[in-house]
Amino acid sequence: MASSRRQQVLHSLNRGNLLTNSQTGCSVCGGTHLSQSHWEFMQTMPSDPLDMVSDLVKMGLYKDQQLTVADKLNTYELRKTLLLKSAGKGDPKREKLVLALAKQAGGIENAFAAAFGPQAGLFFADSVRTSGATRREFLRNVAIGAALVTLTNCANPKEASDLAVNDNGEPVDTSGLEKTDLRIGFIPITCATPIIMSEPLGFYQKYGFNAEVVKMPSWGAVRDSAIAGELDAYHMLAPMPIAMTLGLGSGAFGVKLASIENINGQAITVANKYKDQVKGPADFKGFTIGVPFPYSMHNLLLRYYLATGGIDPDVDVKIRSVPPPDSIAQLIAGDIDAYLMPDPFNQRAVYEEAGFIFKLTKDIWPGHPCCAFAASDQWISDNPNTFRALNKSIIEAAGYASDAANRVEIAQAISERAFLNQPVEVVEAVLTGEFEDGLGNTLNIPDRIDFDPYPWQSFANWISSQLVRWDLQGDGKAAQEITDDSYDTIGEEVFLTDLARELAQEVGLNPPAEIYRTEELEFDTFDPATPSEYVKEQVEKNGV
Repeated sequence: MASSRRQQVLHSLNRGNLLTNSQTGCSVCGGTHLSQSHWEFMQTMPSDPLDMVSDLVKMGLYKDQQLTVADKLNTYELRKTLLLKSAGKGDPKREKLVLALAKQAGGIENAFAAAFGPQAGLFFADSVRTSGATRREFLRNVAIGAALVTLTNCANPKEASDLAVNDNGEPVDTSGLEKTDLRIGFIPITCATPIIMSEPLGFYQKYGFNAEVVKMPSWGAVRDSAIAGELDAYHMLAPMPIAMTLGLGSGAFGVKLASIENINGQAITVANKYKDQVKGPADFKGFTIGVPFPYSMHNLLLRYYLATGGIDPDVDVKIRSVPPPDSIAQLIAGDIDAYLMPDPFNQRAVYEEAGFIFKLTKDIWPGHPCCAFAASDQWISDNPNTFRALNKSIIEAAGYASDAANRVEIAQAISERAFLNQPVEVVEAVLTGEFEDGLGNTLNIPDRIDFDPYPWQSFANWISSQLVRWDLQGDGKAAQEITDDSYDTIGEEVFLTDLARELAQEVGLNPPAEIYRTEELEFDTFDPATPSEYVKEQVEKNGV
């Protein structure tokens, strides 16, 4: 719907371009198009203010982050500033005319009412008066007036994106960016929260980007798209940059893991028909189990867990790659008996009464990595300043998401059709950790999912150790590429830990100084200094 409205407004405004030779002027704004274009366009817009601004934002006609400074202004100053910025366009003569017209209308208040109708004025007053409004609610309230000013006065949307401000209302340096129009691929799961939320909540705009997040169908599509260079950057599973760089599962293609998106946030979900039958890893024998991708934390954690119960993941069960959005349908159809998937699909299975949450992955490895923000070596080389600023925006978003007080707001922002396309109550249950498990229990686990952008080198070494252990290609290549003396080298080449620390500090986070730590898992302890010995101990202990 937003797309069709965008076509309508572009048709309405571009129609004026056909009239430039005859110098036909708009009586509303002075632009070269018919005055009736304004009226015709407004008839296509929803009457509810929030619905209207949602469409305007999705249409790309308004970028809201540049107006965070507006909360420092009172109601009168806010309206005056927006009118002058959007209508005056920095031209003193135009600003003088705008003020004269406002005076003739009986003042700024009446000018706003005349331009946008009484609802906008009430909405602005509420946004300034109500200090308890969330960041998103406030920006949207502001956006209604600002977006309509832009439309009514025919402002160029690109002009509005030139202003970038930080949370203190101070300018963010966006000079030197090689690219500002970006497309970032994502899979619609809560692991991608920082990448997704940065569009509707304005983190990309803050750093000078006109960024669009692009929904991808599967992790295979993400990998292939990255290799083809179709998009600028990607939401990837944490093992993917290592696997792709080493040529595991594809031709070798250099990718950097810039920052971690989420920790925890996955679960083993089992079909309801197996209630009371599954108590531990040995009970999965004979199951067909879905994971989102071979080179995923999901596959590695599932194999780790099953092996502790004497299950050979390559013999005693069938592990099948299933795109997360297809997982519930396959569970209901009986194509799979269980899955280890990202949320919201574990919680959605409970919501649909298709399955129950058997085990959260945070209980297998507390604080484990899952997804990441990544970009190719070539793209980073071509766009070093853009890469740094983009990574910084996502790291800042991850910091914002790590605050439990912001989770409900974020859930509302990312549940929308353009992003997760999930019931907001499902996403809230995941992000807040207050959820039903499908077994009659109501649980409160605040760190069911969490957001910490720091890419520990110990994460990289554990991932590499399991790629060697399970030899997912079956040709021994992982062991050839990952040797006793190359674990640290591979991790330091692919995981950009030092840069992530630097950027996190710049946005006010407190990342650790260390790059390695001992990882405590449910059934053993991983010392990143001795990954090869760790694999040997696992095989000796579990037989696989």
